[in-house]
Amino acid sequence: MKINKILVANRGEIAIRVMRSAREMGIKTVAVYSEADQTAAHVAFADEAVLLGPAASAQSYLVIDKIIEACKITGADAIHPGYGFLSENAVFAERVKKEGLIFIGPSPESIKVMGDKLASKQAVKDFNVPLVPGMDEPISDVIKAQKIANDIGYPVMIKASAGGGGKGMRIVDDPKDFEEQMKRAVSEAKNSFGDDAVFVEKFIQNPKHIEVQVLGDQHGNVIYLFERECSIQRRNQKVVEEAPSAVLTPELRKKYGEAAVNVAKSCNYFGAGTVEFIAGKDLDFYFLEMNTRLQVEHPVTEQISGVDLVKEQIKIAEGKALEIKQEDLKIHGHAIEVRVYAEDPENKFLPDTGTLHKYVRPQGAGVRVDDGYEEGMEIPIYYDPMIAKLITHGKDRTEAIERMKRAIDEYQIEGIKTTLPFCRFVMDHPEFRDGSFTTKFVEQHFTPEVLKQELTDELKEIAGIFAFELSQESKHSLTTNQSKSAKSGWKKRIVR
Repeated sequence: MKINKILVANRGEIAIRVMRSAREMGIKTVAVYSEADQTAAHVAFADEAVLLGPAASAQSYLVIDKIIEACKITGADAIHPGYGFLSENAVFAERVKKEGLIFIGPSPESIKVMGDKLASKQAVKDFNVPLVPGMDEPISDVIKAQKIANDIGYPVMIKASAGGGGKGMRIVDDPKDFEEQMKRAVSEAKNSFGDDAVFVEKFIQNPKHIEVQVLGDQHGNVIYLFERECSIQRRNQKVVEEAPSAVLTPELRKKYGEAAVNVAKSCNYFGAGTVEFIAGKDLDFYFLEMNTRLQVEHPVTEQISGVDLVKEQIKIAEGKALEIKQEDLKIHGHAIEVRVYAEDPENKFLPDTGTLHKYVRPQGAGVRVDDGYEEGMEIPIYYDPMIAKLITHGKDRTEAIERMKRAIDEYQIEGIKTTLPFCRFVMDHPEFRDGSFTTKFVEQHFTPEVLKQELTDELKEIAGIFAFELSQESKHSLTTNQSKSAKSGWKKRIVR
């Protein structure tokens, strides 16, 4: 079925990102927006736009009826959910299907299975996918759960089955703390997700977070587009991502990729998806979860593979078979992405709001900026604080890093605090440079004082340069005067 008009059920940079690919395919686009986003860039970029409601996402971007109605008003025949909001909501995907519209994403069944950590573990266990030692069913009996923890061996992690973003998770190092931590995990899971199911598994210490991009069509074909390293995180959420990983050998890369394909096959997956793994010191890896949508960090995969993932999503949704074969794919160079959040890294990465008094994007070879803001716009308090994704690509990892440093230095943002100084710090850190960093990087290496010290050192350097140039000017001035004096008899007489 040919798609003629896509409604993008999202906002900001990802809405624009989707619309750009659609436009290149000759497909019309529809933006939806809240009252807080009336002047947003994605609204102006689309061919049409529909107001959903008040600023709060629960009254606008998350209201399924309003999004379906917007499709009817504009004649859109497909919906792209982007990421976040309703992108992994099986009820939404099912409703879109029932309304006779095309959902540009996987089936509701796949979303449901992979959206539940326990259900996903049960689905993949017969597909030769390595799993973290632990449970594959929920538990509420504290005594029984504690016995399982003792059998697994501490430290263990108690995790909410329906959880995400670090919520409903508790790490337990000491058996005497288990009961209290389990109660807290259950309570948080209930409050955050309306589901108090939890399970226990071995906690992998100082792990690396490595994920694999997959594409599947509706004819049973699945390929992997290599891996992304996403271990630089704060609050269990990614800040810096790169592709490929600096530590995987070709042999390991193949193992990760084939395991990811098997995960997709376990739930008859089609569309773009990401299989996340956790890796120990020896890089042995275990299945973590599958994200049944486009990832924030998808641009680094696009940079090294040459594949437009959004265009592939659209073609798959139209029912077309994948034209790309696994053997066709090659890694081209290296790519790094940093998330530019409106957050203050010197104050526990707390969100910052305000007006972009100055906003100048970096440019030049190998630099890509995916954003949804312009100078003079306000950063609203209602949504995710990400301003932009800054991506660099180079012939190798060193060039990509150096290009990122240059791009960060060129990025001018005034009016709010951002994560750019932190990301600049990461680029120069020895553990990032040698690839040995883990998900504990921020905890082990970052303090606000680091950025303050870097600023102090930078000011000292600037002062030193200024003092040197001033001294050179003074010397030049003195030399010039002496030279003039030597040529002028009148000046000689004055001196005498």
